[in-house]
Amino acid sequence: MATTTPSTAPGERFARLDSEPMVVAGQPSKVFGGTFGIVREIFAHRQLLDLLIRRDLKSRYKDSALGFVWTLIRPITQLIIYYFVMGQILGAARSIPEFAVYIFSGLTIYGLFSEMIAGSTSSIVSNGGLIKKVYTPREIYPLASIGSALFNFGIQLVVLVGATIVTGAIPWHWDILYFFPSVLLVLVYGVAFGLLLAALNVYLRDMQYLVEVLLMLAMWASPIVYSWSMVSDRLAASHGWLLQLYTDNPITLAVLGFHRAFWIGGADTPYPDELLLRMGIATLIGLVLVYAFHRVFARLQGNFAQEL
Repeated sequence: MATTTPSTAPGERFARLDSEPMVVAGQPSKVFGGTFGIVREIFAHRQLLDLLIRRDLKSRYKDSALGFVWTLIRPITQLIIYYFVMGQILGAARSIPEFAVYIFSGLTIYGLFSEMIAGSTSSIVSNGGLIKKVYTPREIYPLASIGSALFNFGIQLVVLVGATIVTGAIPWHWDILYFFPSVLLVLVYGVAFGLLLAALNVYLRDMQYLVEVLLMLAMWASPIVYSWSMVSDRLAASHGWLLQLYTDNPITLAVLGFHRAFWIGGADTPYPDELLLRMGIATLIGLVLVYAFHRVFARLQGNFAQEL
């Protein structure tokens, strides 16, 4: 019976390893191959994605006595504060009928975008331990943050519908269909910028603090606590190009779409011309950004483990 001496066995193993081709972890760099490949890989890891979403939701309210009840308390408190401070004390409710529903519909859709961006930006850094130990598609981590943001959005949507019932302003009209392009628009831009900012934050840790400031500015640059018609009245005559730039902002379009869907107090309130067409064009531009920013993410992800 032939035996292999201990001195030759390691040499044979090294020789076999040397003959094996190198395989790069991650997606290929082809123009479309990488994009379709990552979609297949994320689908193959869908159970891990589900676990990460559940972990994010559970860790947010870990050791809390009320738990997920806080997802209801926070938007209700926010609604009350804005209604009384902005509506009653500062007088915004005098020019905007059904002000409570108006402001909360805008806050609901903007809150989805804000939470998607904020969570995605820190997702890679906060999951550094997993990334350094095992290979998974890096895109899973910002997508998990987006998934948890969608869950909280669903809770706020319940509060919004409840507010329309309490105020007697139930949106029984065809404009409720604006809900779908509005959410789609926010999802597209949330995924696009979420991927980009998640990758940049690995190399520039100040990015997450800059994002907080930009999100605050984005909120006040959208018709949430004031009406679009107020901006139109002031800019249409002298700064028409600025009005177009303001109106075609995807967050502004999404907020206006949510107003059309849930706010019935402004039946006679003017909206931008061809609102649905504008939303469609903005969505197509957003899809291009998803592809472009994912290419940037794919280029930068190779050194994530080293940077973390």
